[in-house]
Amino acid sequence: MAPFLSSSIPLLLLSFLPLLSLSFSTVDQPYKTYIIRIDSQSKPSIFPTHYNWYTTEFTSTPQILHTYDTVFHGFSAILTPDRAATLSQHPSVLAVIEDQRKQLHTTRSPQFLGLRNQRGLWSDSNYGSDVIIGVLDTGIWPERRSFSDVNLGPVPGRWKGICEVGERFTARNCNKKLIGARFFTKGHEAVGGAMGPISPINDTLEFKSPRDADGHGTHTASTAAGRHAFRASMEGFAAGIAKGVAPKARLAVYKVCWKNAGCFDSDILAAFDAAVKDGVDVISISIGGGNGISAPYYLDPIAIGAYGAASRGVFVSSSAGNDGPNFMSVTNLAPWIVTVGAGTIDRSFPAVVVLGNGKKLSGVSLYAGLPLSGKMYPLVYPGKSGVLAASLCMENSLDPKMVRGKIVVCDRGSSPRVAKGLVVKKAGGVGMILANGVSNGEGLVGDAHLIPACALGSDEGDAVKAYVSSTSNPVATISFKGTVIGIKPAPVVASFSGRGPNGISPEILKPDLIAPGVNILAAWTDAAGPTGLESDPRKTEFNILSGTSMACPHVSGAAALLKSAHPDWSPAAIRSAMMTTANTFNNLNQPMTDEATGKVSSPYDLGAGHLNLDRAMDPGLVYDITNYDYVNFLCGIGYGPRVIQVITRSPVSCPVKKPLPENLNYPSLAALFSSSAKGASSKTFIRTVTNVGQPNAVYRFTIQAPKGVTVTVKPRKLVFTEAVKKRSFIVTITANTRNLSMGDSGAVFGSISWSDGKHVVRSPIVVAQMDPL
Repeated sequence: MAPFLSSSIPLLLLSFLPLLSLSFSTVDQPYKTYIIRIDSQSKPSIFPTHYNWYTTEFTSTPQILHTYDTVFHGFSAILTPDRAATLSQHPSVLAVIEDQRKQLHTTRSPQFLGLRNQRGLWSDSNYGSDVIIGVLDTGIWPERRSFSDVNLGPVPGRWKGICEVGERFTARNCNKKLIGARFFTKGHEAVGGAMGPISPINDTLEFKSPRDADGHGTHTASTAAGRHAFRASMEGFAAGIAKGVAPKARLAVYKVCWKNAGCFDSDILAAFDAAVKDGVDVISISIGGGNGISAPYYLDPIAIGAYGAASRGVFVSSSAGNDGPNFMSVTNLAPWIVTVGAGTIDRSFPAVVVLGNGKKLSGVSLYAGLPLSGKMYPLVYPGKSGVLAASLCMENSLDPKMVRGKIVVCDRGSSPRVAKGLVVKKAGGVGMILANGVSNGEGLVGDAHLIPACALGSDEGDAVKAYVSSTSNPVATISFKGTVIGIKPAPVVASFSGRGPNGISPEILKPDLIAPGVNILAAWTDAAGPTGLESDPRKTEFNILSGTSMACPHVSGAAALLKSAHPDWSPAAIRSAMMTTANTFNNLNQPMTDEATGKVSSPYDLGAGHLNLDRAMDPGLVYDITNYDYVNFLCGIGYGPRVIQVITRSPVSCPVKKPLPENLNYPSLAALFSSSAKGASSKTFIRTVTNVGQPNAVYRFTIQAPKGVTVTVKPRKLVFTEAVKKRSFIVTITANTRNLSMGDSGAVFGSISWSDGKHVVRSPIVVAQMDPL
């Protein structure tokens, strides 16, 4: 069933998405959940409310799941495909979108961002105490120290939210820190995902309330805004003081994801609607699609909900996805969303594999159990048999006779990393070496394994397998080194972080920037062990996770601090401040590298660079964007007024002359040249900057031109005064793409920087050969 516009022309079939269709069977016809976008201005005056209208004219009351009236106008309902198709013909229906399942993109990081106690942004913003961060995730474990309200002032008076009660969650679980909590089940329940102490989905413990059974939501919320918690660690790893980026910011949690069941678009959209109505200032959503495939903006409820939020002044940050280092794998692409990739920090948890031939191979591990104490054990690689399931250590794939009493080499992929160790343990193995494949490269993340285990990069993994094949009696042991701080180089772009270019609008660079997302310590639920496996009985107050899910809340917390210090800044201005001041050099003062390849990273990997909050507080100039600008951008990419209204709620009109999408006032520039272009071609960009620094300032530009490309800028300087806050400039990029050495990325990169001697306002430049998508 394709989503429909009311013109009756089918839009893209959503079967291309790597998501699960939401359907269940009845005797007569399969029912599905649909999101219905209504032109709210069409409501006949005879109906007192939109809900009256919906239930009378479009569907019956029992079929309606959610009604939307803030970021979106319409409702979600359980319908047959035939009924959905009929509704799509109604003149007041703008779109019918089939509900889809999304997935989660799963103590030193604040200091690594440049934050220090009583200095800089933490001091100037009072740690964000007047700002409210809404977290759309798996809920929260409210008893954690990270959510204490000790010494916090009153709840901001503009707050309109509630503390929704439910299973093991009462109004007393909210306080002056956790000021609101809601949960959204209807989209999930519509497909048979019943709730209760034990969900029938994989016999999983779950709570029909804001309480977090998974841990992911507790982790992201405390990363963004956790209070100072002394003597924090995960079984001794990363010991110290845990704190979020904005420790005094208020939290409102919106539980839209359910353990082992995903997150449903209809529930996510309802949470956006509630969060904006409640009065949040920032929305943090570490959720998205998979495999780097994204729906058009008008079919993507995250993009639609985020526009409704951003258009009302709410900053929205989202994770870039974990399908890197694949080309064009970044998700959450709308230009009104801040898309965050992941980088490493200067802390690691090293482990060493020692082979019988004396070779030592470096890896990582968060194993905290009894050590192997240097004892050498027989080493086996089940993949030698040629059976793929055995090489991946899948459930029931290992022969106990082969692995009992041995260290087992398992290939990464197809099942959770920690689950492979459990398979080894069940088969009698004493340890595991987890070997990356080529697709993961040298990217490593620590896991709290249940048996002695170590993750190795692709090259080291190949070395282990070669050793196993080269001797009749291979042996090995694993040594665990605890926590090591001061790792260099850092940051490095995480191998899993979603990569550009933007698969929907390549004129807009995505990701926007990167933030810490590897081996991040934050609060955890009591309902799951650190591995998240049902068989893991351990309890821990804090856990260490990796993913762009962990990077996103760093930016959400940063936005809260910037909003507190600069309450008049728009979401676009806050993003601009982060992007134009981001770092592109590591702690060796060298260009940042890519963990997957070891080579210098590009804007397709890290966007504008790595978040640096000290500089973002005082960026000098910002690139602001209005709702009108976003509408022109949507016109420029070929959307008609009726399609745009699916996103914007309000009717719009497009200019007679089609706008150029690359002229959206974004803090980056992407010049796309057709593959059929002959000779040199030029692209012209118009940008406008707003002075937020000293009133009287003169800025001059510096160009780092992409190799083989000519970049010119007019005027040569920007002069600001008390009366003149905004200045525009024109950038012309000229290239013969047939003569450019573009490499695997299909692009060359550079930058333009404006400086007044104090501030440096930098924007990346991308020049690519790419035909319209």
